[in-house]
Amino acid sequence: MTRKPARTATARSTMKGAGRADKDQPLIDDIRLLGRILGDVIREQEGQAAFDLIEQIRQLSVAFRRHADQSADKALKKLLKGLSGDQAVSVIRAFTYFSHLANLAEDRHHIRRRAVHERAGNLQEGSLAHTLQKLRKAGIAPAEVVRTLAHSHISPVLTAHPTEVQRKSILDAERAIARLLGERDEPQRLPREREDIEAQIRARVTQLWQTRLLRFTKLTVADEIENALSYYEATFLTQIPRLYRELEDGLGSSGESTAIEPFLRMGQWIGGDRDGNPNVTAQTLELALHSQAEMVLRHHLTQLHNLGAELSVSAMLNNVSPAMQALAERSPDTNAHRQDEPYRRALTGMYARLAATLRQLTGGEAARHAVAPQDPYHSASELLDDLRTIDASLKSHHGAALARARLHPLMRAVQVFGFHLATVDLRQSSDKHEEVVAELLATARIEPAYSSLDEAGKRTVLLRQLNDARPLRVPGATYSAHTLGELAIFDGARTGRERFGEQAIRHAIISHTETVSDLLEVLLLQKEAGLMRGTLADDAVCDLIVVPLFETIEDLRNAAPIMREYIALPGVRAMVQRGAASGYSEQDIMLGYSDSNKDGGIFTSNWELYRAEIALVELFDSLNKNTDQPIQLRMFHGRGGTVGRGGGPSYQAILAQPPGTVRGQIRLTEQGEVIGSKYANPEIGRRNLETLVAATLEATLLQPTRNAPAAFLAAADEISRQSMAAYRALVYDTPRFAEYFFAATPIREIAELNIGSRPASRKATQKIEDLRAIPWGFSWGQCRLTLPGWYGFGSAVHTFLHRDGPRGVAAQKALLQKMVKQWPFFSTLLSNMDMVLAKSDLALASRYAELMPDTRLRKQVFAAIEAEWQRTADALALITGEKQRLLNNAALQRSMRHRFPYIDPLHHLQVELVRRYRAGEQQADRDERVRRGIHISINGIAAGLRNTG
Repeated sequence: MTRKPARTATARSTMKGAGRADKDQPLIDDIRLLGRILGDVIREQEGQAAFDLIEQIRQLSVAFRRHADQSADKALKKLLKGLSGDQAVSVIRAFTYFSHLANLAEDRHHIRRRAVHERAGNLQEGSLAHTLQKLRKAGIAPAEVVRTLAHSHISPVLTAHPTEVQRKSILDAERAIARLLGERDEPQRLPREREDIEAQIRARVTQLWQTRLLRFTKLTVADEIENALSYYEATFLTQIPRLYRELEDGLGSSGESTAIEPFLRMGQWIGGDRDGNPNVTAQTLELALHSQAEMVLRHHLTQLHNLGAELSVSAMLNNVSPAMQALAERSPDTNAHRQDEPYRRALTGMYARLAATLRQLTGGEAARHAVAPQDPYHSASELLDDLRTIDASLKSHHGAALARARLHPLMRAVQVFGFHLATVDLRQSSDKHEEVVAELLATARIEPAYSSLDEAGKRTVLLRQLNDARPLRVPGATYSAHTLGELAIFDGARTGRERFGEQAIRHAIISHTETVSDLLEVLLLQKEAGLMRGTLADDAVCDLIVVPLFETIEDLRNAAPIMREYIALPGVRAMVQRGAASGYSEQDIMLGYSDSNKDGGIFTSNWELYRAEIALVELFDSLNKNTDQPIQLRMFHGRGGTVGRGGGPSYQAILAQPPGTVRGQIRLTEQGEVIGSKYANPEIGRRNLETLVAATLEATLLQPTRNAPAAFLAAADEISRQSMAAYRALVYDTPRFAEYFFAATPIREIAELNIGSRPASRKATQKIEDLRAIPWGFSWGQCRLTLPGWYGFGSAVHTFLHRDGPRGVAAQKALLQKMVKQWPFFSTLLSNMDMVLAKSDLALASRYAELMPDTRLRKQVFAAIEAEWQRTADALALITGEKQRLLNNAALQRSMRHRFPYIDPLHHLQVELVRRYRAGEQQADRDERVRRGIHISINGIAAGLRNTG
């Protein structure tokens, strides 16, 4: 949306080394290029008047932001109020697409800067190369790293939530533009080639402008599954094998794909997460498993076909191993042209077997059939064995070079993704499990009022049933739809594991875990479905790990006591130690960042998570003493996109974990817009996966965190108490605060938007307690207050500093400054708060506050928020010594400088359209243009801020 011409790559190259600003020149050039193309498309599609209007709004918005120009503010308000519905939507679309395009330019610049650093030999923090260098300097041998990885488990888990606003059509077009930007960046490009690339970019931008941003209907679970799978196709299936290879190369191994055992695997909630989502059923679970299997099998088939094209080795020119010859002889391929090509014959037979597997598991047909599908593989390990036979033969007969490019990545893909692609987790709320168990017990005439029993009574009943081999279900009895649906999920999990492999489903997660009986109920439901065999008193084997999810502040405080009592129950410890049929001895425990934040605020949430992790590690360390069957504890971090929901840089977050909590084991959720920003671009995706592996290795082998001094812990505890008090005083104790929230943020409009299959609230109320944590944080991000990411800290620090009177301030200040320098937990938390404050904007937030019709309430609440913002900013400056935001985050500073002037108009327009919509103005427009404009603005702001999910 700028008329300035883009610089050529030649011009860019002449500016290298001219200072920090010049390092960003290629980014500026790309933004100008994309802005110019978008402006040309708008002028072509909408006319010169529309383009001029967009420019006028941009200029006024920039003047309001950068110079606090009140005359610009008045002119902007007047201009926006005079816009028709069509004009408003056109302007919002323009700035929304610019946000999307700026993201692509930024991603390209990240890749470009990393390449510059690598060529210069400067290893970036968080890269595998940098971590391996640190390990070598610490005297840790490659063999020790390999041994550590053999017992490690790292798993990003994709989830679907009501903040994922991207349509797949938009994602696909943007991926094409990202690819073209990369091609244009190649220095050897001729001018005419660059012109052709720009013409292709223009075509894709035109496609974007003519493509509907929003869905007409509510997103279904099937849509969410399809969207998630697009990231596997674009990134995970190719980049994860590449990451393994880079790790092996960096360790100096022989390059064999078996040198490092699989430790990095993908997880998925979509299709199995029923908590608060009535649209997830046994049918969606089956669809998820089916869709995942079809994608990964088709990937394997394509790679087998391409491998066959490459391995045209003739037996007349080169020998093969006896095992390889036998594999070729078993092939049904009798084509005369391939009789002297044993590898091709073998691969044709393997393709036929895998095609038969695809047909058997999914009903799908392979794209090609040199011979008819036949003799399906029973498991991915059988396919892997055949691939290893080919690999061994190539290596022993001067063909090792032929294996690296495609065979080894395929072998790794089969190891990691199998025939299931990703592990689907089951998740449901504990109260829903209880309803099913209560009905089963009542129908079986064992316990008529289970839910009314106290905890001890529930445990007694449950343990008795878990020691009885007979099922509870009564043949011919009538059960409620809810009970039948929940039992069908567990039945589906059993058949899914039998069909797609044990890795297809491994976890049953219990939201709102508050008691030991919550865990026992899920054991009982597994027993009903045949997922648990035997009894607790007699060698019980449980297929799914029962995973408690501790979410609220109180739940986090009770996490270790609950697990201690659970493991102490007769037979439970032996069952966990025995593991599933595959022999695992492990216990996942999930920690909820979102609800704990909504419950107690940012500092208290993080502090209670820290304390819970330490308590759990101490518990399992004590359990594992003097036993030859230790239970592997794995923390599962339920992180969201926003800092208020546990977001922030993953590398720093993992390194800041309490001592002993990683040990090669970590799962963490990837949610909302963060999935797109991290994994839509393959190279950016691999970089993000690298940081997870690098941080886990460092946290495990270098042990960067030590036990914090008692003074640090005591200070954090006191700050936590004061922070929670300040937070709850605003959110829960201020009269009519919920009314202010629903008026001064676009929460109501977000709830209407077709951006997720899950309702925004657990109940049909306007209570903060019932609102899901995700739209809660999302709404604060939309109005640029980002309140969940900082509120309460400023008041807490102020109280802490002055607790001993004026004379004690210096000593308390010195302690806090020591904590930020020496304690990763504290420094990482403050760094995240710094980022959140930098992304907040009180001037814009004040525009949203004007949507609150009650002037007195508006002034009261906004004044409290504004005062706490200032206290928090002052506290950060005092502790860190940095008065400016993001002083140590040049990349984010750069990002905000370039993108925020284009996000601001979306906020101004959103406020104006929300005002119209709620006032019922222009009734004919209310259900179409105005509502559509609001929803597109939500998309644009989310895209511009990126970590909003």
